[in-house]
Amino acid sequence: MDHERKLKMCLVLAVICSPVLGDEWTADVVKSIDALVGSCVVLPCTVSHPGTYLSTSRLRGIWHRKDKWNENFYHEDSTKILDSFKGRTKLLGNLGQNNCTLEIVQVKDHDNGPFCFRVELVRKDNNEPTKEKFSFVEKCADIKMIHDVPKPKLGPIKTANPGKPYTLTCSVHHTCPSHRPQIKWSRENKDDEITEVHKPIHSGIWEAESILSFVPEEKDDESELICTATFNGGMKSEEKFTLNVKRIENYNHIIIPAVAVAATAVIFGLFCVLMVKKYKKRIQELQSQDGSMWNRMSRLSRSISPNNANSCGGQTTNKPRFPSPKSQQKSNNYKQDLDDNDDYMNTADLNIYGNV
Repeated sequence: MDHERKLKMCLVLAVICSPVLGDEWTADVVKSIDALVGSCVVLPCTVSHPGTYLSTSRLRGIWHRKDKWNENFYHEDSTKILDSFKGRTKLLGNLGQNNCTLEIVQVKDHDNGPFCFRVELVRKDNNEPTKEKFSFVEKCADIKMIHDVPKPKLGPIKTANPGKPYTLTCSVHHTCPSHRPQIKWSRENKDDEITEVHKPIHSGIWEAESILSFVPEEKDDESELICTATFNGGMKSEEKFTLNVKRIENYNHIIIPAVAVAATAVIFGLFCVLMVKKYKKRIQELQSQDGSMWNRMSRLSRSISPNNANSCGGQTTNKPRFPSPKSQQKSNNYKQDLDDNDDYMNTADLNIYGNV
């Protein structure tokens, strides 16, 4: 009976402990990732295990070389880290939350890897490792070194309208979310609004984004906007953009001369109309005056015609006639009469022919 009881107890313990201590532990590590030399890189990693929850204090994470387990890129005991990696690596995640992500700063050309993750169970009392160790050499990460600083991208590129909000986005991809690039704009007026967004694109690659919103004016036309991205380690790259602001349609150079010409034509036309009316009236007045004068002259000419020369008021006047000297014989006594002592002389008789 005692033997059977011991056997059952062993089976129960095996069932309870086997999920924790078994070989069903798995890790998911990015296979390949780009790293900017001189900057930093983050190797995403998740670890899972069967059974109940294990606290971080009971787990120890180690990153090592694939074929050499004793060459550690990261260890909680810094004395066990390779000299070339000392002070440059650390775990970003919490092992109790299944996060085994590794960060490498000041990336160098020789930081190729491959980088493999191993987890060890430790005792609670003395933090010494147990014999339970799980290394995931079948899933290691390789790093591809890049020397050219990634250039940011600008968009959407479009023509701005004066007085209306305009938005421009500057974005850059990177592989170090713990030290994301800082994006600055050459234009940062007090009324401008800048929004920063940081989001993952896919495994190990992130995007830093800066959104600039402002209201352009006509004076901003042909102005240059510069977006500068500064990476961890001090490397910089920039992208330039020439802003085109649509000009407000202005037809003053056409409207003003046209209005001036039209106004001049109207004024000249009114002047001509007034002058025509004035001269027509004057001509009519002259014509009426000429007609009356002509009538007066005609009446005058008729009044002095030979038939009416001696008529006055419809009455005919006859000029007194005097006898011709030839028809009257001179008196023989003329001389004698002259010699008379008569002092009277009829002067009218002496000048009778002078009135003819």
